[in-house]
Amino acid sequence: MDIDIRNLHPLEIRLLRHVSPDEPVTADRLIEELTYKVGQCNQAFSWLTAKGFLEETGRTTHTLYELTDLGREQQRLGTPAERILTFVQEQGPATLPEIAEKLHLEKSEVGSAFGLLSKQGSCKIGEGNTVQIASGQLPCEIVAGKALLTRASDGPILETGLSEEERTFLSKNSKKRGSSNTPFRVIEREDVTYSLSKAGYEAKQALEKAHITGEELGEVTPAILASGVWKTSSFRPYSLNVPPARLLPGRKNAYASYLQWVKDKLCALGFEEFDGPLVETEFWNGDALFMPQFHSARDIHDVYYIENPSHTKHIQEPYLSQVAKTHEHGWTTGSRGWGYSFDHEFTRRQVMRSQGTVLSAKQLPTAKVPGKYFGVVRCFRYDQVDATHGADFYQTEGIVLGKDVNLRTLLGLLKMFAEEIAGAEEVKYVPGYFPFTEPSIEVHIKHPQLGWFELGGSGIFRPEVTKALGIDVPVLAWGLGIDRMALMHLGLNDLRDLFTPDIESVRMRRGN
Repeated sequence: MDIDIRNLHPLEIRLLRHVSPDEPVTADRLIEELTYKVGQCNQAFSWLTAKGFLEETGRTTHTLYELTDLGREQQRLGTPAERILTFVQEQGPATLPEIAEKLHLEKSEVGSAFGLLSKQGSCKIGEGNTVQIASGQLPCEIVAGKALLTRASDGPILETGLSEEERTFLSKNSKKRGSSNTPFRVIEREDVTYSLSKAGYEAKQALEKAHITGEELGEVTPAILASGVWKTSSFRPYSLNVPPARLLPGRKNAYASYLQWVKDKLCALGFEEFDGPLVETEFWNGDALFMPQFHSARDIHDVYYIENPSHTKHIQEPYLSQVAKTHEHGWTTGSRGWGYSFDHEFTRRQVMRSQGTVLSAKQLPTAKVPGKYFGVVRCFRYDQVDATHGADFYQTEGIVLGKDVNLRTLLGLLKMFAEEIAGAEEVKYVPGYFPFTEPSIEVHIKHPQLGWFELGGSGIFRPEVTKALGIDVPVLAWGLGIDRMALMHLGLNDLRDLFTPDIESVRMRRGN
């Protein structure tokens, strides 16, 4: 027993010495008598209950109401109804929009408050749609609310002490959670009552016999050394039986290791890596890829626009002119184009990169023929986040240029990505459509838990893309979701697990 009590925390020691066997022990009592804080009470109760020194004897749930930020504002300035009535009494008749402007209130607030005043006969609409005084008396509901705001300013209000009228008012003007658009917030607090167990009483007696007060020093600080207090103080003993903290050696993030492994594998196959900025222009993000400027994928619901600066100063020539002509009438590509007037202002607008194919297009003007290029790039697209979709995500993007490359070459590359890099056992290739490739192929793989899902798209760049950017040989292109590949490779079932804040699960995950 001596070893146990000598290594009790000061919070536990002070509690045990303070209470008697037949007395109820509650957080409110410790806060008042020992000046504990709520968190300290919870710690002491948890520790002593685990040691068997305290026993739970009862639980009581209380409902309380506290002020929100809106409630504190109304307590300081007055409720909207109160302010409207005072304004009209002092300033004279005014329209609802005028009142909203003068009192800096939302029109919805003014309308709601006036509805209450009108219903109770305090105000009315008069000549010229102005609010005029009727009885001039505040409705009883507003008076009751004003009194509750004042009471709550001194601390939370217990529901047990409220009248039926006050409870009705609070039920209409309070929320448990969510946005604070009500003056009151509902709090449900559970009070637990404890008592000393037989072992707890023995520990209390042992503490008193050993003259352990809970005031013993647990550490030596510069201030204690300077004051000399340590010379006359007692110290808490160190326990050699306490297990040491788990040693956690550093480990690479499994997903980061996977991304690097993919890069190393492609470099070993003779690919050169490319990269680029997160912010791109509409020109490279869509126009250079022969996506018409009226394409639905370029709508505000799919792309993040940059607010400032919203546009870049210029686009590199001759590619701007060649791409513009290709869109308008096909230029020298053999195409008829899209048949619209190319918007040079729109093409300079800046957006967050929404697809990795942007970098493939930017690589074409300087690419070697033959040549192989790839990138592992971050993309941003407005999307509903779920197990297989994210608002920002990685793509592995690439192109292969050469006179002899063809669809068979592309299918071989896709097979490598699906089977070797993703680790999929079941793969299928289906026809697809993208404005910048023809033919176009979608790659689908089967996940053991999620079933079939699309890995990404691929195809052979259209002449409208390659010729406008100075290339006159076939170009194979692909853009695959490397996050989805990682699901298969790392044995996960949800994309969100790749970026989880749960450090323990990340620490235990094994990568390459």
